[in-house]
Amino acid sequence: MSDCPDIAAPEPVFAEPWHAQVFALTVHLNEAGRFTWAEWVDRFSATLKRHGLSRDLDGGEDYFNAWLETLEALLGEVGEAAPEERAEMRAAWELAYLTTPHGQPVRLAE
Repeated sequence: MSDCPDIAAPEPVFAEPWHAQVFALTVHLNEAGRFTWAEWVDRFSATLKRHGLSRDLDGGEDYFNAWLETLEALLGEVGEAAPEERAEMRAAWELAYLTTPHGQPVRLAE
């Protein structure tokens, strides 16, 4: 079956691994009762509107940056992630990204 020329590999659902990860984390936190999906939709819609992203989005970088911004703000509001913790984690990821050789997976220092 894989030798058939008419069958193409499926397109990835997410453009970047971190898109899938932040999506999965949001779903997990919702299922764990940290917030309702209605709360999520209201806040995410407000973030998209604030950024002027009212057009149809294809799940690209601007969409997932807005998704991450919304998740960080929501977790901060419910006391799950203090601003200092978010800033420290963001700085750690930035350092890891900037010091990782091209093509290698980015990992936080242990």
